[in-house]
Amino acid sequence: MRALRRGLGVLAIAIVAGCTVGPKYERPVLDLPPDYPEPADAMRSGAALRADWWKLYNDPELDTIVAAAMERNADVKLAAAQVEEAAGVLREAGAAIFPEIDLNGSSNRTRFSQSTAIPTPAGFPNVRNDHRAVLTTTFELDFWGKLRSATEVARARLLATQYGRDVVMLSLASTTAQAYFSLRSLDAQIAVTQVSLASRESSVQIVNSRVQAGYSSDLDLYQANLLRANAAAQLRDLQRQRALVEHQLEQLAGTLGLRVAAKSALDLPLPALPPPGLPSSLLERRPDVIVAEQNLIAANAQIGVARAAQFPTFSLTGFLGGESDSLVNILNAPSRIWSVGAGVLFPVLDAGKYAARTEQAEARQKQAVASYQKSVETAFKDVADSLSNIRQTLAAETDLRAAAEAAQNAAKIAQARYTAGYSAYLEVLDAQRNANDAELALVRNRQLQLSYTVDFIKAVGGGWTRTAATAAR
Repeated sequence: MRALRRGLGVLAIAIVAGCTVGPKYERPVLDLPPDYPEPADAMRSGAALRADWWKLYNDPELDTIVAAAMERNADVKLAAAQVEEAAGVLREAGAAIFPEIDLNGSSNRTRFSQSTAIPTPAGFPNVRNDHRAVLTTTFELDFWGKLRSATEVARARLLATQYGRDVVMLSLASTTAQAYFSLRSLDAQIAVTQVSLASRESSVQIVNSRVQAGYSSDLDLYQANLLRANAAAQLRDLQRQRALVEHQLEQLAGTLGLRVAAKSALDLPLPALPPPGLPSSLLERRPDVIVAEQNLIAANAQIGVARAAQFPTFSLTGFLGGESDSLVNILNAPSRIWSVGAGVLFPVLDAGKYAARTEQAEARQKQAVASYQKSVETAFKDVADSLSNIRQTLAAETDLRAAAEAAQNAAKIAQARYTAGYSAYLEVLDAQRNANDAELALVRNRQLQLSYTVDFIKAVGGGWTRTAATAAR
């Protein structure tokens, strides 16, 4: 027991004196503008974007669909299972730092031969029992920090997996919201097309009456029927697109058979966006950027694991237990057995194998640095693009509304002029087409506004608070 205590003392001293041969992690410094340069004068500014940002659109049905997607979507379940796996890997890596104690037991009855060159001495039985129970351990001293570096790798990968799940959930919420807005846009386009179809069917009746009275030619009637048929075909295509988007929402929400009642996209409000001067350092909160940094941390720690393999590996071994020919006596003092040992393994000639592994780890760390840089630059571009898109579509709405109103008035005047016999039916055709196109353009611009706000929220990591912005500066 004295030797065992001495061995444990040596173990404690080695752990305290141990050092880590891997490089210390430092976040790469990237040259980004302090703020986003895109002006936000045309945007409604708010103090924050809440984490459940989809509720800012004030649509209970959207809230229900997103909630169902977060709970039932297969991608979310897969990401959650991956987090559980990574947590198990971290626990395993952390456990390697501590001694593993195993209980070994055996019991056997053996008969020895009397016909061998050295027979069993007189007085010893030919058949004997042997019972053995020992606690054994083999413990590698983490003298060079290899096990600690491996734990750091596992911890970084767990964090990367956790934030990877956040990426999945943010992408899922964004995709669901944009699919929902697409559905609402199609509802509005269907409503516009239905009005246009009704107007063109009325025009067919008017032209037919004029042809019957001899005021118009069959050409006008053919053109009227052509315009009506085009509107009917356009309506069926929009209804087909709506069905496909509804099917997409079914899959995203994990709710097969989902049916969404019609509602116009023009009825949905735009959320208030952060004020101008949003700091670009907020990108550090974005889940995919954090994933890239955690992968970099893991790659950096992996260098320590590879370097430590080039140094001697020290280990302690030992066992403590009892051995006897009777189970009753196995725990008695005369039956006690123990052993304490130490070992060292040092690669003397490896033909450069371990050095090559270190070079591989260093190369992977450089790749991770480049991936982190690319993720930050892509994130900055995503935010800048979304701000530009929002500003331009908001500015275009005034012009599109004016165009739609002018096109509707022109269609009414053209119809009145044709009915009074002052113009050819071609003017009516052009005016009705222009009115339909202008209404659809207004609806589609509204869908773009909604989609671009989702792009912006996703680009800044799914939410924004004044506290976060202050901390980022």
